[in-house]
Amino acid sequence: MPNDTLSRAGASIPAHAGGATATSTRAPAAATGSATARHTVAGHPAAQPASDNPGAGSHARTEGRGGARAKNAGTADARAKPRDAFFDNAKYLAIVLVAMGHSWEPLRHGSRSAAALYITVYAFHMPAFIIISGYFSRSFDMRKDRLQRLITGVAVPYILFEVAYTFFKRWADDDPGYPISLTDPWYLTWFLAALFIWRLTTPLWKIVRWPVPLALTIAVLASVSPNIGDDLDLQRVLQFLPFFVIGLSLRPEHFKLVRRKQARILAVPVFAAALVFAYWAAPRMNAAWFYHRDAAQELAAPWWSGAVMTLAMFGCSLVLVACFFAWIPGRTMWCTALGAGTLYGYLLHGFLAKGSRFWNWYDHPWVHTPWGAVLLTLIAGTVVTLLCTPPVQRAFRFAMEPKMTWAFKKDPVGMARGRN
Repeated sequence: MPNDTLSRAGASIPAHAGGATATSTRAPAAATGSATARHTVAGHPAAQPASDNPGAGSHARTEGRGGARAKNAGTADARAKPRDAFFDNAKYLAIVLVAMGHSWEPLRHGSRSAAALYITVYAFHMPAFIIISGYFSRSFDMRKDRLQRLITGVAVPYILFEVAYTFFKRWADDDPGYPISLTDPWYLTWFLAALFIWRLTTPLWKIVRWPVPLALTIAVLASVSPNIGDDLDLQRVLQFLPFFVIGLSLRPEHFKLVRRKQARILAVPVFAAALVFAYWAAPRMNAAWFYHRDAAQELAAPWWSGAVMTLAMFGCSLVLVACFFAWIPGRTMWCTALGAGTLYGYLLHGFLAKGSRFWNWYDHPWVHTPWGAVLLTLIAGTVVTLLCTPPVQRAFRFAMEPKMTWAFKKDPVGMARGRN
């Protein structure tokens, strides 16, 4: 759903999906690599963009003279490689679908149409975020400045929002004893935990011969292993892993393939067929399969169905992600600049999404009418759009993209070089 995966995170969702780990969208190349100046455009996710996560913009996080060389390299990179509006638009539209999907969740039990839309969107919105996050993580390595951005853009927001969400639940849900737990992500923060782990494993995926089949094998094994437990939402980390690894494996020419006119035309009947199938499946299928947070046995299904569902949903998600990308505009639009704020929209809209349940907003009968559902959809899209705007980014940058230069050692080699 997030980070980002959801972004300049992911997590997208996640993340999202990925400065915040959001993927910064610069024309084709790997993201999390270089420290660059902030650029206001869609953030979740092709030379080396400035940040590492699905939605936030990036700051040059270099310290004093010690980071002069990295800073200069990042600045040169930013000037040489303009941002690609396609990825910014994709991240913005994906985060809008995330918010809309959350607004439909309480409606799906009373409306088969809402359930069909919910299932269809959940089949591809987080995979899209995560693929973009992986794509912009291709340059990630264990270099000091990149590790610092991983900490300040992913780990720190995870901690801050895990604590903030906990206090919000205590207050809004009248549950003062609800514990703070950094090992049990609450609601949307799972994407940040996942993105942190995925990024750290990036160098490993670069050296194996068949990264995608290996990641898919891990996802299948996770889906039949109920003993993995809930710590750090590891089921989601492992079951969504193949999408991140696919992102690491993609190149600019792969995105060009799905942006051709033929692909756009083909995407229409594919999406129509997906909606028809979702309408049929809604009363027959457990929607929890789309969350990828449980093993098959935890869903009261036979163990072997975990492998079957993982492979089937992986294929369906990839097809729908390709169709989604096919209809993303490649030109700069009014919403393009909002892409840099997708991590902000992702994490902040969670307070309203959960608050609407705690405060029983869905108990009003009009909400469950067709016009009520349409109005809720428009409200969700509008709210998350406002939460991605530059004023909101400036207000919450202290939590999403803290510089924290005081927390890191200065580079003695860089400092010595700066004195010469």
